Amino acid sequence: MENAHELDQEACYRAVLTRDARFDGRFFGCVKTTGIYCRPVCPARTPKRENMVFVVSAAAAEEAGFRACLRCRPETAPDMGAWRGTSNTVSRALTLIEAGALDEGDVDTLAGRLGVGERHLRRLFRQHLGAAPVSVAQTRRVLLAKALIHQTDLSMAEVALASGFGSVRRFNETFQALYGRPPSALRRRGERLHVGGVRLSLPYRPPYDWDAMFEALTARGDAVEGRRWSRPLIRNVDGADGAVTVEPTEVGWVSVCVEADDLRALPGVLARVRRVFDLSADPEAIGRDLSADPLLRPLVARRPGLRLPGSWVVPDQVRDDKGEHAPSDRLDDETLTTRAGVWRPWRAYGALHLALAGIGGNQLMESDDAKRAA
Repeated sequence: MENAHELDQEACYRAVLTRDARFDGRFFGCVKTTGIYCRPVCPARTPKRENMVFVVSAAAAEEAGFRACLRCRPETAPDMGAWRGTSNTVSRALTLIEAGALDEGDVDTLAGRLGVGERHLRRLFRQHLGAAPVSVAQTRRVLLAKALIHQTDLSMAEVALASGFGSVRRFNETFQALYGRPPSALRRRGERLHVGGVRLSLPYRPPYDWDAMFEALTARGDAVEGRRWSRPLIRNVDGADGAVTVEPTEVGWVSVCVEADDLRALPGVLARVRRVFDLSADPEAIGRDLSADPLLRPLVARRPGLRLPGSWVVPDQVRDDKGEHAPSDRLDDETLTTRAGVWRPWRAYGALHLALAGIGGNQLMESDDAKRAA
């Protein structure tokens, strides 16, 4: 999905009719008669085709004046990773926005950090997400706040702080404008978890090869006990002191517990968790593109849920705010460069499949030479 304006409206409606989970998070359906936008898997009765329009992101829906459905809860949809790689600038910008870059700064400052002009950045966001950067940032804050309201026992003031709103007044005004009610009215009894720290469930697209992920994290020295990963939080890196733990639960969900002495650090911590565990990956898109290579096809079929472990802190991001997202197009083995040109934007995934199969770049070159000689 390279362009927000290229959505096939009829295909989207067919996916909604069948509640096809493969499209969850790839687009959202806006219902003109109710002013609500939903996920493709919403359990509510499907509206008539003439009453629906489909957009590529939740931000585009909210910018158009639609509010999130309280039944299917768009904040619980998997992150849309299908288009990632088509615009590295947008991907980097989203990483910075997710970490709170527009909570205090403006779009011009964000564009400067990315090395592009403000107008160009706005054009890219319109092209790929159908919404302005500011709208994307507000939607991120609203959806994170909704998740905190539904899943935690934080007070409304704490939710406002943890989700990036500058003030409780702004938090209340935003929810009143979007939902016609105060944020406290969205809290349902019995849904909250009374535990230490802030515990949230983050979605991802299955399948997911958790064994391979934990093996890789253990091999690089991360703290892993069984299927539980943990890391201390450091103020000069994470904006707070404390700790974060991550463990998979039911299929499609990972549980994250953050204990921090400053809740303003929460968005940045969650962004780093998504990067470390590659939660935005789209296994269907990766498998489809890599399987075009006959060498990779059986390897991908054998391990369809393979993910790339990301760094908690990207060194370049610390130095110059490049805001790089989870690795999707980088190679350590330069000998793979020629063959991997057709794997874009998933070259690093292809290299990982080869590495786990014990196939190196030199072996590939020898194989290709032998084929040419024959």
